[in-house]
Amino acid sequence: MHRYRSHTCGALREANIDQTVRLSGWCHRIRDHGGLLFIDLRDHYGLTQCVADPDSPAFKDAEKLRAEWVVRIDGKVRRRPEGTDNPELPTGAVELFITEIEVLGPAGELPLPVFGEQEYPEDIRLKYRFLDLRRDKLHQNIMTRGAIVDSMRKRMKEQGFFEFQTPILTASSPEGARDFLVPSRIHPGKFYALPQAPQQYKQLLMMSGFDRYFQIAPCFRDEDPRADRLPGEFYQLDVEMSFVTQEDVFEAMEPVITGVFEDFANSKPVTKNWPRISYSASIRAFGTDKPDLRNPLMVHDVTDIFRGAGFGVFARAIEKDARTRVWAIPAPKGGSRAFCDRIDDWAKSEGQPGLAYIFWRDDGEGAGPVAKNIGPNLTGMLKSQLNGRCGSHVRVPLPINEQESLGQLFAENFPVEVANLYRNLRPNGLMEGDAVFFVMGVPDKIYKFAGLARSKIGEELNLIDKDQFALAWIVDFPMYEYNEEDKKVDFSHNPFSMPQGGLDALTTQDPLTIMAFQYDITCNGYEIASGGIRNHRPEAMVKAFEIAGYGEKDVVERFGGMYRAFQYGAPPHGGMAAGVDRIVMLLCGTTNLREISLFPMNQRAEDLLMGAPSDVTPKQLRELHIRLNLPQD
Repeated sequence: MHRYRSHTCGALREANIDQTVRLSGWCHRIRDHGGLLFIDLRDHYGLTQCVADPDSPAFKDAEKLRAEWVVRIDGKVRRRPEGTDNPELPTGAVELFITEIEVLGPAGELPLPVFGEQEYPEDIRLKYRFLDLRRDKLHQNIMTRGAIVDSMRKRMKEQGFFEFQTPILTASSPEGARDFLVPSRIHPGKFYALPQAPQQYKQLLMMSGFDRYFQIAPCFRDEDPRADRLPGEFYQLDVEMSFVTQEDVFEAMEPVITGVFEDFANSKPVTKNWPRISYSASIRAFGTDKPDLRNPLMVHDVTDIFRGAGFGVFARAIEKDARTRVWAIPAPKGGSRAFCDRIDDWAKSEGQPGLAYIFWRDDGEGAGPVAKNIGPNLTGMLKSQLNGRCGSHVRVPLPINEQESLGQLFAENFPVEVANLYRNLRPNGLMEGDAVFFVMGVPDKIYKFAGLARSKIGEELNLIDKDQFALAWIVDFPMYEYNEEDKKVDFSHNPFSMPQGGLDALTTQDPLTIMAFQYDITCNGYEIASGGIRNHRPEAMVKAFEIAGYGEKDVVERFGGMYRAFQYGAPPHGGMAAGVDRIVMLLCGTTNLREISLFPMNQRAEDLLMGAPSDVTPKQLRELHIRLNLPQD
């Protein structure tokens, strides 16, 4: 028999009854039932119930065991007594009667329990991550992560992509997030950088004649952490393709992402025909460029109703600044003062002056200060117009110049099943027992808060169907935006994207009206991927950067390798990168990336397990030609 085990702790079945076997694992839980000891033995593969009674030659050894001791147990497999089967365990029909125990690794007093899934302080969980990872839910999340990555690889290869590994030590890039710098010992005063993404390398692979690239790529950004973005490092499914249009990228990647979600959705519905929603339409309808399409609420423009009406705060603001808009967010079944005041308090906690509202009593009368000021006629007009159909009379203006009705938005951007979600909510207008909240201001200043309010109201009223994965493409991002702080035009997103209209658009259009061949994938309110068709023409690349305030010299200095490559026959190319961590997070049903990552840092970007970042010795600093200039306390 093997030194440590003949079977794993998840392998025994009724077919093994009467066999003598050997198991090794951790003492998951120990129960004393009046002289009868039950030891749930756990390893990576599962759990087996082991039993010792006073007649067992190993009973005295079993009495000494404690939680998380590592032991070898020999014994005979037998059927569990009638009525004690555990159908939730694969091994639940049998148990192991113990004949011998060997302690392989005793454990001290545990700083956190492994049995159970009780909440525990994050600093303890991260410091003792090796114990935390033994807990069933987290252990399974990590295994699911590996299976998801396997599914991605398999599906990418089936689509004709080849896997390549790009360098980890590279040049610092001034664009995007802050770099992690690595000092060079043999080049004093110079630094490598850890790649924020393989962006330039994957484009250079296209210049080199490799047609379809992918990589499960580690990326490093010195950014402040948050729940849906880990500090330091993350992984992405990085993709690039030659001789493709935007449509080709969509056709290649949509089945990959859909298939991965279907593989791990546990029978929850997954969007099959993804809607394609323009950036401006998404902002207008949902107040965000990463909409949660499970939420059936939309933002409506009701400015005309308040123009010159009795509610002085809104009327005066509209008269003072023609850009001002009043946006309405319906709240079906939110028609109580208690609910409205709760949402108003939430708005104040978000740094807003509050949220004006109207709610309709059971007698059909509108209530609240807004209803009192504008009168029953206008209140009734609001009630009838705020419906699920969002007809052509309802407009939600944005800082984008295009003005498109939500009715057109449905026709052009949504498949029937998604459109029906909105149409069926309140097809004939709001009803008694409903409410509506109002956000007022200049659109480009208020749209983010309107999106937050839409999400908050949908959550509070349980309108969001949590048992589905709603995927969509967000397209037609603006190429540029105006930087109010620096009073200049900046790139809106990826500076390497091809502008729609090419060089002609760059030379003839107002930069703030230029759209880019850039796109995101969203799911349930998260951006899970971003990509674009690349600007592969040197003259167009230089012009694009000139508009953002960089000369040709800057382009050559900062992106010299790619700029040179464009001079020697550059194919049209494009791609995307999908966030592996966020996809795993969604499929595991959590909202914190630490629940799907092996050894994450804390919110202060510290590795409490390994003690990083740490001090280094004076000798190490001398070898790197570095002298510390620490801030004074």
